[in-house]
Amino acid sequence: MGKISFPKGFLWGGAIAANQAEGAWNIDGKGMSVADVAMYKPHIDIKDYVNQWYVGLKDIENSMKAKEDTYYPKRRGIDFYHHYKEDIALFKEMGFKTLRVSIAWTRIFPNGNEEKPNEKGLQFYEELFKELRANNIEPLVTLSHYEMPIYLVNHYDGWVSRELVDMFVKYAKVCFDRYKDLVKYWLTFNEIDSVFRHPFTTVGVVEEKYANKKEAEKAIYQALHHQFIASALATQYCHEIIPNSQVGCMVTKTLTYPETCNPDDIILAQRDNRNNFVYTDVQVLGEYPRHLLNYFNKNNIDVKMNEGDEAILKQYTVDFISFSYYMSMVQSINAENREKVGGNLVTGVKNPYLPISEWGWQVDPKGLRVSLIDLYDRYRKPLWIVENGIGAYDKIEEDGSINDDYRIEYFRKHFEQIALAIDEGVECMGYTSWACIDIVSASTSQMSKRYGFIYVDADDLGNGTYKRSRKKSFYWYKNVIKSNGLD
Repeated sequence: MGKISFPKGFLWGGAIAANQAEGAWNIDGKGMSVADVAMYKPHIDIKDYVNQWYVGLKDIENSMKAKEDTYYPKRRGIDFYHHYKEDIALFKEMGFKTLRVSIAWTRIFPNGNEEKPNEKGLQFYEELFKELRANNIEPLVTLSHYEMPIYLVNHYDGWVSRELVDMFVKYAKVCFDRYKDLVKYWLTFNEIDSVFRHPFTTVGVVEEKYANKKEAEKAIYQALHHQFIASALATQYCHEIIPNSQVGCMVTKTLTYPETCNPDDIILAQRDNRNNFVYTDVQVLGEYPRHLLNYFNKNNIDVKMNEGDEAILKQYTVDFISFSYYMSMVQSINAENREKVGGNLVTGVKNPYLPISEWGWQVDPKGLRVSLIDLYDRYRKPLWIVENGIGAYDKIEEDGSINDDYRIEYFRKHFEQIALAIDEGVECMGYTSWACIDIVSASTSQMSKRYGFIYVDADDLGNGTYKRSRKKSFYWYKNVIKSNGLD
């Protein structure tokens, strides 16, 4: 292809999450979150995402007693809490225009239901955002990124309880008031569609509490509705408190292809894609799609909605759509007889035309272009790719260098497809790679599954100096940003 063209002001950068990076899980008044329960499970296959993500009642009980972090890597992260100035300096060196971070709810309200916020938590994020501003990096801030207070799971059954709506809105308003002069771009819930992939992490639903799968499904839909309402109300107050602010939803873009041109394969793929659009339909169009309401009726799923809920969803829709994109999937009427692949709890038929990562994720740059066009044509809203990257084992050479050409190739191919989508009329605000610095993996709680342009010297059990060093991809991405995608 010819020269890649990105619009002037395109927001190049990277993304991390508090629960995977900050560490400092029990200092300065921070409470325990669902992430502090997540265990590193070396005895379970890294491609067995169901059991890697699973958290049961006994797991919660044991984790509440455990005071160490050896097998709870998200408790230590990469100690971004104490290294953030050093890390931001490296992001500035790369030329970042933006950095996506999240606020840990439990730093602000340790249990989630306190009357007053924790000042030390508020102070930390104020200093973080000021440091970003001082380095001309625009903060993109997620309010809830898989880090809800564990207290709300144990005492309120998570987001199944309507009371969490008010608690979250209070937390959001505190953040908007405190950071109104520092943060313009906000996201409400990270990958809100992940409620069925890992309900404990996303909405605090412990499935074994319920009599059967159907009862658990009802609880998850109820929890999802409460998050939709909380997100809409947070959007309302953000616009009121920060007049020039923009609020986005955040979803996982899972693109599904039919295996063949058999109409039955096409119908299966259409169903999966339609279900993926549910979460943006509600937050962008402001209403539940009719096919989901029909599903509720047919399956006796009674989602309790307060009077006025429909009006809230309709009135307070988002300004832009942000999404993660890692892979595409394939559907087939003969799926039972086909080889399967998966990643991040999404499983499908293997696509023979695509390479697969060491963690079983199908790499499909052209699928990102398809996704951008599909989303923009459907909603006509600005898009922001806020997660995209490849987890891989990195080798340190004798001279200390890390020649991660595989990572460079991954990003190059995806950037080419983003440019093509933009050339076809898609309005794309920016791109934040996941993750710009090595952090603890969300799914397998590993450090050895590395995503970053910056290497962090730490292993899966927390051993290491935590020293930061630049990979080959660091310098490559720096040139991409400097040239706005031309190089």
